[in-house]
Amino acid sequence: MSDTPVLQAKGLNKRYGRVVALDNADFDLLPGEILAVIGDNGAGKSTLVKALCGAVIPDSGTIELNGQPVHFRSPIEARVAGIETVYQNLALSPALSIADNMFLGREIRKPGFVGRWLRRLDRSAMQRIAREKLSELGLMTIQNINQAVETLSGGQRQGVAVARAAAFGSRVVIMDEPTAALGVKESRRVLELMLDVKKRGLPIVLISHNMPHVFEVADRIHIHRLGRRLAVIDPKQYTMSDAVAFMTGATRPPEAALAA
Repeated sequence: MSDTPVLQAKGLNKRYGRVVALDNADFDLLPGEILAVIGDNGAGKSTLVKALCGAVIPDSGTIELNGQPVHFRSPIEARVAGIETVYQNLALSPALSIADNMFLGREIRKPGFVGRWLRRLDRSAMQRIAREKLSELGLMTIQNINQAVETLSGGQRQGVAVARAAAFGSRVVIMDEPTAALGVKESRRVLELMLDVKKRGLPIVLISHNMPHVFEVADRIHIHRLGRRLAVIDPKQYTMSDAVAFMTGATRPPEAALAA
């Protein structure tokens, strides 16, 4: 695995009035790895992720993608650059169908004159691809690809969001609590999908409170505390109890982890 980060941030700061969400925060994601980001509530994990994917514009600091400085002003710009995100609130449109949500903002048009000039959508192609991606996740409980997302269970909605990110992420996939609303079987499918995506060489950022999931799939664990990166640890060398103690401030991480 290369030591040159695919996605890197240095000295990110973000304030909301007197509230400090990011305090000179650093971040790096290596090629082909699953990097877990953990931290207590209010530690700034979500703000960090939103800064990386364009949903929040930091007050200062730098972000680089494949060594090139980037300045995302919206999630759409990050998506165009190849960064796909599964947000904690899913960011789905409830009234639209599953297929429409999968292709929201990147609809496939019919070939030739009809698509280019009359702007007709190739719905059959979008439905076929959407069904293939959902099948890869094992979400066979979804029978009708054209049913509205609002008719789905919470777990099924999460599955649609995860499948969309896995289908279209070309450089980085960011998953914010991807298994939070899922049952045991669906959670297992998502973890398996993450490992499959990793095998294809696509790095993943996993934000999660689920320590067993984090320690099962992560190659490294980024511990966020008080708005900044406290340490980066190897899950093979530390226990879940260690990680919790570090992120809550009960124990200070060793110098080697702090320097990572």
